[in-house]
Amino acid sequence: MPLSRNVLVTIVVAVALVAVALGVNSYFGGNGGVIGGGGGGPALLAGTPAQSYAVASLGGGSGSLSRYRGRVVLVNLWATWCPPCRSETPALERLYRQDRARGLVVLGIDQGESAKTVASFVRAMKLTYPILVDEEQRYGGSYAAIGLPTTVIVGRDGKIVRGIDGALSFAQMREAVDPLLRSTSPTQG
Repeated sequence: MPLSRNVLVTIVVAVALVAVALGVNSYFGGNGGVIGGGGGGPALLAGTPAQSYAVASLGGGSGSLSRYRGRVVLVNLWATWCPPCRSETPALERLYRQDRARGLVVLGIDQGESAKTVASFVRAMKLTYPILVDEEQRYGGSYAAIGLPTTVIVGRDGKIVRGIDGALSFAQMREAVDPLLRSTSPTQG
Protein backbone atom coordinates (compact mmCIF):
# COMPACT_ATOMS: atom_id res chain seq x y z
CA MET A 1 0.00 0.00 0.00
CA PRO A 2 1.60 3.33 -1.05
CA LEU A 3 2.42 5.94 1.58
CA SER A 4 0.39 9.12 1.57
CA ARG A 5 2.03 12.42 0.73
CA ASN A 6 1.71 13.61 4.36
CA VAL A 7 3.47 10.50 5.67
CA LEU A 8 6.31 10.94 3.15
CA VAL A 9 6.74 14.61 4.08
CA THR A 10 6.80 13.68 7.78
CA ILE A 11 9.48 11.03 7.15
CA VAL A 12 11.63 13.41 5.09
CA VAL A 13 11.36 16.15 7.74
CA ALA A 14 12.23 13.66 10.51
CA VAL A 15 15.29 12.40 8.62
CA ALA A 16 16.39 15.98 7.93
CA LEU A 17 16.06 16.90 11.62
CA VAL A 18 18.10 13.87 12.67
CA ALA A 19 20.80 14.78 10.13
CA VAL A 20 20.92 18.38 11.40
CA ALA A 21 21.09 17.19 15.02
CA LEU A 22 23.95 14.82 14.22
CA GLY A 23 25.79 17.54 12.34
CA VAL A 24 25.44 20.04 15.17
CA ASN A 25 26.55 17.44 17.72
CA SER A 26 29.61 16.48 15.69
CA TYR A 27 30.54 20.14 15.18
CA PHE A 28 30.09 21.30 18.77
CA GLY A 29 30.96 17.99 20.37
CA GLY A 30 29.41 18.61 23.75
CA ASN A 31 32.41 17.59 25.85
CA GLY A 32 30.76 19.09 28.93
CA GLY A 33 33.82 21.11 29.87
CA VAL A 34 36.10 18.09 30.03
CA ILE A 35 39.68 19.25 29.85
CA GLY A 36 41.40 18.00 26.74
CA GLY A 37 38.19 16.68 25.21
CA GLY A 38 37.38 17.22 21.57
CA GLY A 39 34.35 19.27 20.85
CA GLY A 40 33.67 22.49 19.10
CA GLY A 41 33.23 26.07 20.12
CA PRO A 42 36.37 27.37 21.81
CA ALA A 43 38.03 23.93 21.69
CA LEU A 44 38.47 24.41 17.94
CA LEU A 45 40.72 27.44 18.50
CA ALA A 46 43.66 25.57 20.05
CA GLY A 47 46.91 26.62 18.38
CA THR A 48 45.57 29.86 16.95
CA PRO A 49 46.67 33.34 18.03
CA ALA A 50 44.48 34.77 20.80
CA GLN A 51 42.48 37.78 19.65
CA SER A 52 42.75 40.90 21.79
CA TYR A 53 40.51 43.96 21.98
CA ALA A 54 40.73 47.12 24.04
CA VAL A 55 37.65 47.23 26.25
CA ALA A 56 36.79 48.97 29.51
CA SER A 57 38.82 47.92 32.51
CA LEU A 58 36.97 47.76 35.79
CA GLY A 59 39.82 49.68 37.42
CA GLY A 60 39.36 52.54 34.96
CA GLY A 61 40.59 53.18 31.46
CA SER A 62 40.85 50.29 29.08
CA GLY A 63 42.55 46.94 29.06
CA SER A 64 43.12 44.00 26.77
CA LEU A 65 44.42 40.46 26.72
CA SER A 66 47.55 41.55 24.83
CA ARG A 67 48.71 43.44 27.94
CA TYR A 68 49.56 40.06 29.50
CA ARG A 69 51.68 38.65 26.66
CA GLY A 70 54.53 36.57 28.05
CA ARG A 71 52.38 35.21 30.86
CA VAL A 72 49.98 32.28 31.07
CA VAL A 73 46.46 33.70 30.97
CA LEU A 74 43.26 31.96 31.99
CA VAL A 75 40.60 34.04 30.23
CA ASN A 76 37.19 33.59 31.83
CA LEU A 77 34.21 34.88 29.85
CA TRP A 78 31.33 35.34 32.27
CA ALA A 79 28.35 37.43 33.41
CA THR A 80 26.86 38.23 36.80
CA TRP A 81 23.46 36.75 35.86
CA CYS A 82 25.02 33.34 35.06
CA PRO A 83 24.74 30.86 38.00
CA PRO A 84 27.64 28.60 36.85
CA CYS A 85 29.81 31.71 36.39
CA ARG A 86 29.02 32.83 39.92
CA SER A 87 29.75 29.39 41.36
CA GLU A 88 33.21 29.09 39.77
CA THR A 89 34.30 32.62 40.76
CA PRO A 90 35.76 31.62 44.17
CA ALA A 91 37.92 28.95 42.48
CA LEU A 92 39.18 31.50 39.94
CA GLU A 93 40.13 33.88 42.76
CA ARG A 94 41.87 31.08 44.67
CA LEU A 95 43.84 30.02 41.58
CA TYR A 96 44.90 33.60 40.87
CA ARG A 97 46.07 34.21 44.43
CA GLN A 98 48.03 30.95 44.49
CA ASP A 99 49.69 31.22 41.08
CA ARG A 100 50.10 34.87 40.10
CA ALA A 101 53.70 34.78 41.39
CA ARG A 102 54.32 31.87 38.98
CA GLY A 103 53.24 33.98 36.00
CA LEU A 104 49.50 33.22 35.89
CA VAL A 105 46.94 35.88 35.13
CA VAL A 106 43.26 35.13 35.60
CA LEU A 107 41.50 37.63 33.37
CA GLY A 108 37.76 37.90 33.87
CA ILE A 109 35.97 39.38 30.87
CA ASP A 110 32.33 40.16 31.57
CA GLN A 111 30.11 39.74 28.53
CA GLY A 112 27.49 42.39 27.80
CA GLU A 113 26.87 44.01 31.17
CA SER A 114 27.47 47.52 32.47
CA ALA A 115 30.55 48.43 34.49
CA LYS A 116 28.27 49.37 37.42
CA THR A 117 26.70 45.89 37.54
CA VAL A 118 30.10 44.21 37.26
CA ALA A 119 31.72 46.45 39.89
CA SER A 120 29.00 45.62 42.41
CA PHE A 121 29.52 41.88 41.88
CA VAL A 122 33.32 42.16 42.06
CA ARG A 123 33.12 44.11 45.35
CA ALA A 124 30.71 41.58 46.86
CA MET A 125 32.94 38.64 45.85
CA LYS A 126 36.17 40.48 46.87
CA LEU A 127 37.85 39.63 43.57
CA THR A 128 41.42 40.76 43.02
CA TYR A 129 42.13 39.42 39.53
CA PRO A 130 41.83 41.83 36.58
CA ILE A 131 38.32 42.34 35.20
CA LEU A 132 37.43 43.73 31.79
CA VAL A 133 33.92 44.78 30.75
CA ASP A 134 33.16 43.77 27.17
CA GLU A 135 29.75 45.34 26.60
CA GLU A 136 29.85 44.46 22.89
CA GLN A 137 30.88 40.84 23.60
CA ARG A 138 33.74 40.94 21.10
CA TYR A 139 35.79 38.40 23.07
CA GLY A 140 32.86 36.00 23.26
CA GLY A 141 32.38 36.19 19.50
CA SER A 142 36.08 35.72 18.73
CA TYR A 143 36.44 32.84 21.17
CA ALA A 144 33.40 30.94 19.86
CA ALA A 145 31.70 31.08 23.25
CA ILE A 146 28.68 28.83 22.90
CA GLY A 147 27.52 29.86 26.37
CA LEU A 148 28.85 31.16 29.64
CA PRO A 149 31.14 30.58 31.32
CA THR A 150 33.75 29.93 28.67
CA THR A 151 37.42 29.53 29.57
CA VAL A 152 40.29 30.07 27.17
CA ILE A 153 43.84 29.21 28.23
CA VAL A 154 46.45 31.35 26.48
CA GLY A 155 50.13 30.42 26.54
CA ARG A 156 53.04 32.78 27.03
CA ASP A 157 53.42 32.99 23.25
CA GLY A 158 49.93 34.48 22.84
CA LYS A 159 48.43 31.34 21.30
CA ILE A 160 45.34 29.57 22.55
CA VAL A 161 46.25 26.31 24.23
CA ARG A 162 42.75 25.17 25.11
CA GLY A 163 39.17 26.39 25.06
CA ILE A 164 36.55 24.99 27.40
CA ASP A 165 32.78 25.44 27.58
CA GLY A 166 31.11 25.39 30.97
CA ALA A 167 32.09 25.89 34.58
CA LEU A 168 35.30 24.35 35.86
CA SER A 169 36.26 23.06 39.27
CA PHE A 170 39.43 24.27 40.93
CA ALA A 171 41.08 20.91 40.08
CA GLN A 172 40.20 21.32 36.38
CA MET A 173 41.60 24.85 36.35
CA ARG A 174 44.79 23.63 38.00
CA GLU A 175 45.08 20.78 35.48
CA ALA A 176 44.75 23.26 32.61
CA VAL A 177 47.38 25.76 33.76
CA ASP A 178 49.99 23.76 35.71
CA PRO A 179 51.82 22.31 32.67
CA LEU A 180 52.11 25.81 31.17
CA LEU A 181 53.37 27.34 34.40
CA ARG A 182 56.04 24.65 34.68
CA SER A 183 57.16 24.88 31.04
CA THR A 184 59.08 28.16 31.20
CA SER A 185 59.72 30.98 33.57
CA PRO A 186 57.46 34.03 33.45
CA THR A 187 58.49 37.26 31.82
CA GLN A 188 57.50 40.56 33.24
CA GLY A 189 54.52 42.21 31.62
